[in-house]
Amino acid sequence: MVSWLGYGNSATVSIVLDDEDTRSKVPILLDDDKKEYQHLFYDGDNVSGKVVIKLKQEGKKLEHQGVKIEFLGQIEIYYDRGNHYEFVKLDKDLARPGDMTESCSFPFEFLKVVKQYESYTGRNVRLRYFLRVTISRRLVDIIHEKELMVHQLSSYPETNSSLKMEVGIEDCLHIEFE
Repeated sequence: MVSWLGYGNSATVSIVLDDEDTRSKVPILLDDDKKEYQHLFYDGDNVSGKVVIKLKQEGKKLEHQGVKIEFLGQIEIYYDRGNHYEFVKLDKDLARPGDMTESCSFPFEFLKVVKQYESYTGRNVRLRYFLRVTISRRLVDIIHEKELMVHQLSSYPETNSSLKMEVGIEDCLHIEFE
């Protein structure tokens, strides 16, 4: 009934990453024991692709106040659901206010994005990175999100480094290990 009055979603939004086919995916276990696969990114990786907007009824116009995409890094504390701490927020305007009369796509690119933390989901807190597309409208915005997984690469100590140790009894016995 809502869409009949003109207030429902009159378009579907999807985000397609440029290297979606070749990029590694990480399985994420959801609450109902189902798996979801998220694309894996590292610190400094470019995040690029295109936003595809498909109108449900071609030829019918979709009035909007602009289309934008955001790259967000967010910490959610489960017992404080209303407050989210955003530590990364990058945004790009994809389209100016106007009317869409046909399906279209918009390219986007976030270059060398600093991802200072690793994605994490625990009992009390969740740290996540995601892309959010917003089609601003007068009454109800159309919003679509795509989750991304981020891992940090660490530098490990050399395995061939020598370790010296001296054990003994004072003025009696000394053993040196290398």
